[in-house]
Amino acid sequence: MRRRAVLKAAGLAALLAGAGSGAAVRGAGVASANPLWNALFQAWVPEIFAPLADPPEHSEAIVIGSGFGAAVTALRLAEAGVQNTVLERGSRWPNDPSREIFTGDDLPDGRGFWHRTSFTGVTKVPMPFSDFGGVLDVTEFAGIDVWRGAAVGGGSIVFTGAMVAPPKHLFDSVFGGIVDYGELDRVYYPRVRDMLRLSTMPPDIYNSVPFTHSRVWDQQVRAAGYEPQANDSIFNWDVLRAELAGNSRASATAARSNLGNSNGAKFDLNQNYLRYAEGTGRSAIFPGHRVDAIAQDANGKYVVSVTKLAPTGQVLATRTLTCDRLFLGAGSVGTSELLVRAQATGALPRLNEHIGDGWGTNGDVVLARAESSLAGVGSGVPSASRIADESGMPLTLENWYVPGIPVDTGAIASLGIALDPTRARFGYDAARDTVGLSWPRGAQDAVVGACRAVDHRIAERAGSIVDYTPIGYDANAAFTAHPLGGAVLGQATDANGRVIGHPGLYVMDGAAIPGSTATVNPSLTITALAERNIEAIIRAGR
Repeated sequence: MRRRAVLKAAGLAALLAGAGSGAAVRGAGVASANPLWNALFQAWVPEIFAPLADPPEHSEAIVIGSGFGAAVTALRLAEAGVQNTVLERGSRWPNDPSREIFTGDDLPDGRGFWHRTSFTGVTKVPMPFSDFGGVLDVTEFAGIDVWRGAAVGGGSIVFTGAMVAPPKHLFDSVFGGIVDYGELDRVYYPRVRDMLRLSTMPPDIYNSVPFTHSRVWDQQVRAAGYEPQANDSIFNWDVLRAELAGNSRASATAARSNLGNSNGAKFDLNQNYLRYAEGTGRSAIFPGHRVDAIAQDANGKYVVSVTKLAPTGQVLATRTLTCDRLFLGAGSVGTSELLVRAQATGALPRLNEHIGDGWGTNGDVVLARAESSLAGVGSGVPSASRIADESGMPLTLENWYVPGIPVDTGAIASLGIALDPTRARFGYDAARDTVGLSWPRGAQDAVVGACRAVDHRIAERAGSIVDYTPIGYDANAAFTAHPLGGAVLGQATDANGRVIGHPGLYVMDGAAIPGSTATVNPSLTITALAERNIEAIIRAGR
């Protein structure tokens, strides 16, 4: 029994192979352009190799990005009669219940990562693959790696589907009154829940074998004195039922989410906001178009420098587009990079001193403890529940899954989200023409310490028989999947995302949030704020 426990603890290297440091080892014996792999990708997913359409030279509005904030913006502008162009650097991936459209965390290939040749988790063992335009960008900064989507649909393709509203008192402590929580709670959170068909996990899914870990997690936290709260989820439960019945290729029931769900198990933005926007006839989405820089000309028009990319990374064209109004929805890192570079180079000379400020990791920590009986725990992805703890640093633990691992490790995983007050600032390196930041090790240590204390308390009171701390796999905060800030509401912008100093320029994504969504996943709040802000912008006509 003891030997089995040790083997399971060692096997936890896999836990966080998909949730590890993310440090890259570029060119680790793998050719950056591998014709054989590219041919395989084209055979498996021919849709993303189709010729790319060209956006118009001038648009009434351009939306950069296609994630939660950008998708809301595109739809609401279109409904208001504003013709808009959506620019997305990644591909538009299809769904199919029988094909493997996306790769998995266990043995990923180039479809998984945005132009990398290796990915290293906490196992310290690099997983090499061919350079390709996959769906997850791992951006490395000093002290922190940032995961962000690189596909039409943005983060909705690569997240775990939990969409939770924060507690009011913690939200107010972060936003400082710039956003009325009551208005979000009455109007915009319900609007998003309706649009994305959010719901909690139904009993038949919860009681199925792949979600044994969800039931064990709930049992353990109850034994420690917590009452789990059900999470709203974006997953389509009928697709999971099809997986369980053998009518769809296993995905959400087989530890697949971080690199996409081939069968459309997540009700991602391609199935709602973006589809509805295109359905109006006034919004057009252009994948394979990376925005490199933004500026404003002497006539007040916004100028967008774009590189057209094949999924292999081949540059197909470079162009300059113009628009009357420019909406930034490239995510916290993408939007901040564009603004910080534009300010430093003089392309947007009237940006204020708050550009680049207020960035945080949302307090992300990945945790693991053993389950008590060493029985199989399953590998279902959607998060059933969470607990809150404010005995120290306020935090939430969410029931998580073991990412991409097809074998049972005996691990019970959690995603910790702590109310970390640490903030960093983006800066510009003129010599390299790069935008970066540095994340302090002390911030990592603080959130790990707070989340580890709660997780260890649960393990002790639940009789968990294996402690992963000695082998270093019990807690990890070397990455974040929830980057926030860089162009914060009420500082770099007004209260509705209008960028100060440049009328007609707007921030509509996680860059507008001051580093934290108050102990919960940010996707619901990003989407609700985008709904709130674009409504105010359209109503005011500016």
